[in-house]
Amino acid sequence: MTLLRMKDLRALSDEDLQKKISDIENDLLRERGTAAMGGAPPSPGRLRALRTNVARALTVLSERANAARSR
Repeated sequence: MTLLRMKDLRALSDEDLQKKISDIENDLLRERGTAAMGGAPPSPGRLRALRTNVARALTVLSERANAARSR
């Protein structure tokens, strides 16, 4: 999985962002489960990329919520 760009995330609607976050978190849970069972993940950098993608999507949602509050 590649890193998602902020401009791509900002182009999505709130519902699409929530769906993308849940999909990424499911992938992250699966990868963490593999690592916890002692298996080597196929791509060690994938965990970091997944966490970063979730953080970026949550940041966009937070920015939108703050902008709506300040209006």
